[in-house]
Amino acid sequence: MFSLNPQPHLLIFLLVLVLFSHSSVQSLRFEVQSGGARCISEDMRPNSMTVGNYSIANPNEGHPLPESHKLIVRLVSPGEELGHFGDHVQSGQFAFEAVETGNYIICFWGADHNPKVTFSVDFEWRSGVPTKDWNVAKKTNIDAMTSSVMDLQNTVSSIHEEMFYLRLRQDENQEFNWATNTRMFWLSLLSLFVCFSVAGLQLWHLKTFFEKKKII
Repeated sequence: MFSLNPQPHLLIFLLVLVLFSHSSVQSLRFEVQSGGARCISEDMRPNSMTVGNYSIANPNEGHPLPESHKLIVRLVSPGEELGHFGDHVQSGQFAFEAVETGNYIICFWGADHNPKVTFSVDFEWRSGVPTKDWNVAKKTNIDAMTSSVMDLQNTVSSIHEEMFYLRLRQDENQEFNWATNTRMFWLSLLSLFVCFSVAGLQLWHLKTFFEKKKII
């Protein structure tokens, strides 16, 4: 039985690459022709992890790869069970836990193209880390980490929304205070005007009264 657990998360590959620092590493570049194939094998033990990545070398830096540069990639276990498959791709990655002992074979076919073309493929294959020593990138752990990150993200979003609401309320309070101070200023001026007007009217009334009585 060949049990594969491909991990799509980039985090898994980063963690595995660190753990593979003392493991078997195959890193090479080879050429593949349209319609041709190149196969590579790796002897693996049960309960060991393997990761790999491949990409077509770009012959023209700064330009996209030609449409003729496509690969068909197939990785099988000693029991000929499919472990990875790439259909007309220009790059790819894989990661899985080996269960069977023996040679795991990966083959690269150049997609048919007329006229035929030859292109280079960069391939790196790391293997040999026992899964009993590799507990970080288990799917359950990744799911738990993802859940924790999502919880933290939701918490941060809630805090950000609360801060935005408080800032909005602060702006509203500042505008209200400014409007209140402006009204109080004009009300104070109006009060002073009324007071001076009343005082003036009183003086004028007293002066008129005294003049009528011929007191002054």
